[in-house]
Amino acid sequence: MSTPTREIALNTNVAALPGVGPSRAAAFARLGIRSVADLIRHVPARYEHELAEETIAAAGDALGPTHGATANLAVTGEIASVRVAGFGKRTRLEATIEDGTGTARLTWFNAPYLRNRIHPGLALRVRGKAQRHGDYMQFTNPKWSALDGPPGDADQTPPADRWRPVYPATESLTPAVIERAIEHVLDAALAQIEDHLSEAYREQVAMPRLADAYRMVHRPADESEPPVGRRRLAFDELLLLQLGVMLKRAHRRDTMTAIPLKHNDAIDRHIVDRFPWPLTAAQRQVVTEIASDLQQTVPMNRMLQGDVGSGKTAVALYGMLMAVASGHQACLMAPTEILAEQHFRSITGMLHGGRVRIELLTGSMPAAQRREIEAALEGGDVDIVVGTHALLTESIRFRSLALAVTDEQHRFGVEQRASLRGKAGEPTAMPHVLVMTATPIPRTLSLTVFGDLDLSTIKAMPPGRQPIVTRVVPAIEASNVYDYVRTRLDRGEQAYVVVPAIEESATGLKDVHSHAEALAQGAFRECAVATMHGRLDRAERDRVMTAFRDGATQVLVATTVIEVGVDVPNASVMVIEHADRFGLAQLHQLRGRVGRGERKSLCVLIADPVTEDGQARLDASESTTHGFIISEKDLEIPRPGELFGARQSGLAPFLVADLPRDLELLRMARRDAIAWIERDPRLAAPENALLRRRLLKAHGEALGLGDVG
Repeated sequence: MSTPTREIALNTNVAALPGVGPSRAAAFARLGIRSVADLIRHVPARYEHELAEETIAAAGDALGPTHGATANLAVTGEIASVRVAGFGKRTRLEATIEDGTGTARLTWFNAPYLRNRIHPGLALRVRGKAQRHGDYMQFTNPKWSALDGPPGDADQTPPADRWRPVYPATESLTPAVIERAIEHVLDAALAQIEDHLSEAYREQVAMPRLADAYRMVHRPADESEPPVGRRRLAFDELLLLQLGVMLKRAHRRDTMTAIPLKHNDAIDRHIVDRFPWPLTAAQRQVVTEIASDLQQTVPMNRMLQGDVGSGKTAVALYGMLMAVASGHQACLMAPTEILAEQHFRSITGMLHGGRVRIELLTGSMPAAQRREIEAALEGGDVDIVVGTHALLTESIRFRSLALAVTDEQHRFGVEQRASLRGKAGEPTAMPHVLVMTATPIPRTLSLTVFGDLDLSTIKAMPPGRQPIVTRVVPAIEASNVYDYVRTRLDRGEQAYVVVPAIEESATGLKDVHSHAEALAQGAFRECAVATMHGRLDRAERDRVMTAFRDGATQVLVATTVIEVGVDVPNASVMVIEHADRFGLAQLHQLRGRVGRGERKSLCVLIADPVTEDGQARLDASESTTHGFIISEKDLEIPRPGELFGARQSGLAPFLVADLPRDLELLRMARRDAIAWIERDPRLAAPENALLRRRLLKAHGEALGLGDVG
């Protein structure tokens, strides 16, 4: 059932629009478009300049004499000749159109239905992409319409010169269908769009009205309008996110309290004496920043970033031991059981023989053991607990949680991190929070998604670490790679082989089981080869990792489950199959599993990339092992999945804003958001009511702004 234009509202379901039935509505939904408002927010990816109708001679002049030149043109004329060329499924209909000033060729592929509709003497208008072929002009698969009268009839209205929007689409939903739907609702929708920015503020930042911005991107009058409209829409996205981040930051600092921890020279000496090695200067600098925060009643909210192997765990442990020395508790939360187990093993090793009570809590442990640990936490009989997201369940209660550390924090949604706050006891109390990442956050993103976090960086590596050499090799040379790895194994070294799949499938991708078997029977025969993947239970993982750590296993064939938390200094070689299938940051994380000992380390990326972006990721991996350079490149090169900061924070990705292209807009949005929240810390003023509603709708859940509201 179609909806009359006068009845179209922003919340009208797209299924009610003309030409949109249930199947098309489902296709729109797959693009995230369910309402008219969603449809209006679906902005063009690019524009095609469609020139106004010309004579064929004038169109040829507009196209130019260069062979291969293209332009979107429109002409009218009479069909002079028609023929069918090719055979089978490769047939094409070829026609010649003339208008007295010249001729042009028309070609339609896979359109047998046109044979009885296009005929000599037919007057028609054609529009589409024209291309220069020597001395003639050819239209391929042009749009066409028959004319009631002869070419040039005064009653025929020729199409105007325009910039035609081309929308992001899918196989089942073409740009043309999306364009028609938007054109149908645009006028009614624009009339209903309220602006959440005042006229005075818009003038200050040189922005058009919101409704005008949408008109400019969907129906531009000329080529100058889309960038102006897009700038406003991108700024809105960045401003709303910045306001949300600053609102949350102000709420934490103004209304929440934390336990101030004790710190003095005696505590410092007692803590560092527990470490098996001295802190580096870089670690010491970060420890000073964290210790200063932990002594305050304002809850710490700090991100600790450092490259793989830079010693972040020791720094986090320093803070946890400050909590213990002050008579309180600390927890460390990791995204996987493997990483949690690795941290537990590392921390208990460093504190062996001491009086600090440490426990491991994961979802897979027996219920009786779990209940015992839960009771000990609530009774204060555990000082430090290491675990997975199991620490977030309601049954976990602490006697006095002073510091919560989350590792690889980008794998936790903001809501998950916020739920730790409820573990502190009092409604306005929260633990100090330290989040760690081995994937350095680009400066651009540190201003956005992580804008409520203070930042500490370990910029140096511990002494003795060997640089990792990275090489990209085509699949045809894989046997040579494995022969070389065998020579390293024969010298007593160990190796990882990473593949993208667990089991064999029709995709043709290497899988753990088949590839391990092939290597054990081939290049690595008489070597101890084991497998590791996420479906193994904890006991089997422990057995496999212990054997590899102890040197009983020489080669570990694994999925990306080893991406973080696996520390085997003798493993000096890594081979990654189908490396172009992985994101740049993920390749860097995987590579960080080697280079952790004193041996010269090598990472070989086996791949035959089929896209320029895939090749760019491999080139970047090969050219640098510097995590901060990698993180910036990761923003610039598209890859499977979504943008690092959006996907891994739980925030919806930007629809218009593009980082780092819009860095200046981001800085302006951040500056204004800070001033805005200083003037109105809760956006409670009447003039900010609409702005507040749109902010909470866009980011309230993801940023955990419910308690702010």
